[in-house]
Amino acid sequence: MTQSIDRNGNVKDKIVMPLWTCCLFIVVMNTTMFNVSLPVIINDLQITSDLGSWVISSYSIGYALSTVIFSRLSDRVPVRKLLTIGLLILGLSSLLGLFAHNFAVLLLTRILQSAGAGVMAGLGLVIASRYIPLERRGAAIALISSGSAMAFGLGPIVGGLISEYWGWNGLFAITVLVLLALPVLLYFLPRETPRPENPFDMIGAVLTVINAITLLVAITQQSWIWFAIGVLSLVAHIWYIRKARLPFVNPDVFRTPGYTRLILIGFCILVVNLGNLFLMPLVLADLFGRSSLTIGLLIAPGAIVAAFCTRFVGRWIDRYGNMRFLMIGHVLLAAVLALFMLGLNQSAFIITGGYLFFSPALSASMASLNNETSRILPKTQIGAGMGMLQLIQFFGGSMSVAVCGLMLHSIPGVSVEKAYHVVYGCLLFVCLASLVIVVWHHRASHSEVVQSQSSTAN
Repeated sequence: MTQSIDRNGNVKDKIVMPLWTCCLFIVVMNTTMFNVSLPVIINDLQITSDLGSWVISSYSIGYALSTVIFSRLSDRVPVRKLLTIGLLILGLSSLLGLFAHNFAVLLLTRILQSAGAGVMAGLGLVIASRYIPLERRGAAIALISSGSAMAFGLGPIVGGLISEYWGWNGLFAITVLVLLALPVLLYFLPRETPRPENPFDMIGAVLTVINAITLLVAITQQSWIWFAIGVLSLVAHIWYIRKARLPFVNPDVFRTPGYTRLILIGFCILVVNLGNLFLMPLVLADLFGRSSLTIGLLIAPGAIVAAFCTRFVGRWIDRYGNMRFLMIGHVLLAAVLALFMLGLNQSAFIITGGYLFFSPALSASMASLNNETSRILPKTQIGAGMGMLQLIQFFGGSMSVAVCGLMLHSIPGVSVEKAYHVVYGCLLFVCLASLVIVVWHHRASHSEVVQSQSSTAN
């Protein structure tokens, strides 16, 4: 028996999960703290805004792809080895970023960062699903979700402060801190044996990367050529999946009852979340003239409340079930979006007050969704299933930011103020559609349980 697990063979989650959440907080914050620094980067490096946007989008796309790749590799490679590789890539590339003084080096650094950053999101849910008992798993997953929610809220504040006093290169120093956590995590994580019987499908992984990049580029660049390339690559990938023996995108996970419904819910939740996070700073700047630092301060209370509520939400999920909190979270999200849509121009504090409810509702929804997904997936498919869930989520979030940005400037004859109302109306529609799927999943799951009990009795 090693010191990394308890007498029941479970990971010491009271040590591992808080530390993992801190690292995930840094990784996710790395996607948001660069937003407020982008104008300074563009000015310092003398590049166009379109080119500068790749400082953000390259990390987001790479982060989504590396998340599913690390998650999928966990079915074959020990978690400790994957964690070491991922954090070393992230930490060392961040050191390179401290000395990035031209766009080529900066872009390379962001791509390398994203290649390592996915290890935290990709393996966090795998560890929770594989080594933490079901009666405590909800609390652990809720803790992970709170780290992400907190990072989204505090990222702009941290980015603004560091950029103002130390320059944008100083942002990379925050990410280097993950290297300090590596030896502690390696000490407490259980030692696994390699599973070479689960081959890694390199061709399928490459096709997945091509699918995601081409479709996202098509959306962000509004290019029919890239869209056609993306569709063709998707058709080729589907054909390959039917022929491959053990493909990277495991079709068996989609045969798990309820998994496709949860994928759709996860997609919608990230569309709503990242769309709102994209819009809130713009609303505060365009309609109320707030500075970057003030915007961060107005958004931060919601993130802090979400982190505070996590300890209670996790316990409640374990006690009362996933579906109840998934429904409650959706209702609160829809209520806040309706408030934003109808009362957006009344006061800047509408944003602050609404986000006080939006952020914890999002954390509860994400924790419930992830816990429900880990519950229905067979243990042998957790790596593939959780990784695909996160890839679809991040793709939805990236697409949401692009579409919201396009809608703000492409609605003819509509003022900027009214455009925000229209876009928030679209996010509300997506949230309500997701709520319908949640109710559908709840009823379908209940029917499946009744049928299972009936067949057992017979």
